[in-house]
Amino acid sequence: MDRTTLSSVDSATSVNGAAQQSRSGSPFSSSRDTSSRGTGTSQATARKTYGALTSASGRRWLLRGGAAAAAGAVGGFLTQDWRIGATFAAAALVALIVHSSRRYSEVPRWRRASAAQRRTEAQLRVMKRLGYRVLHARGIPGGNGQIDHFIVGRRGAFAIDSEAWDKRLPLRNKLEKLYHGKFSKNERIDEALEEARTAERLIAERLGRDIRVRPSLAIYGPTLPWDSHNLRGVDVIAGTKVRKWLRGGNDRLSDKEIEEIASAAETVLPARY
Repeated sequence: MDRTTLSSVDSATSVNGAAQQSRSGSPFSSSRDTSSRGTGTSQATARKTYGALTSASGRRWLLRGGAAAAAGAVGGFLTQDWRIGATFAAAALVALIVHSSRRYSEVPRWRRASAAQRRTEAQLRVMKRLGYRVLHARGIPGGNGQIDHFIVGRRGAFAIDSEAWDKRLPLRNKLEKLYHGKFSKNERIDEALEEARTAERLIAERLGRDIRVRPSLAIYGPTLPWDSHNLRGVDVIAGTKVRKWLRGGNDRLSDKEIEEIASAAETVLPARY
């Protein structure tokens, strides 16, 4: 490129820059305008997100209401009694709400928890309202283990792994060994025990004092001959009896101790997702 071309480019650049500055009134006004546009865009995005969430929730309730109304209309038509129809509608609405609550999970949808984990989680939501602290899907550092549910309350600290097994096969205890049909489940029990002991050690190191974590397997599917039974250091419990098992703890923790243990567990047991 020759000198004439370079001087022409410099001249054009300086003229355009001066014209742009004179129009804006300040060399920094463009950055402020960009910032203002960015703020407006984020606010608009937030409004859209909120609107999408509320509209999705509204659609769910409309569907539930429509289904309940249809059930009530059918019941009233068949019985020729509007009161029975109203009872049908209320029962259908309650059933739909219960079904939705069991399917809901705090775990993100892209890493959906198993059906057994969601059923335990539904029970633990009640315990959270009673002051229990609950963490879901916590990893074990240095390995592939996972504690499905870590719970801390006035009755102590607990680690629960939720399992869905074939309901057609019986579950039995033979010489302190757990069998599901002809298949031994001792390895799964040992894994749950090791996960709880590792969590116990890590939390104790974090707090500078000893704590106790009770491990358990919550089993869904086969009928258990017991509500809760300790095998090899792990409580094997019926999945539907999780809340009853939690209330049977022997420890007595203060509110301060509950918060300390829960905070330590949240730090030393990383979330899997």
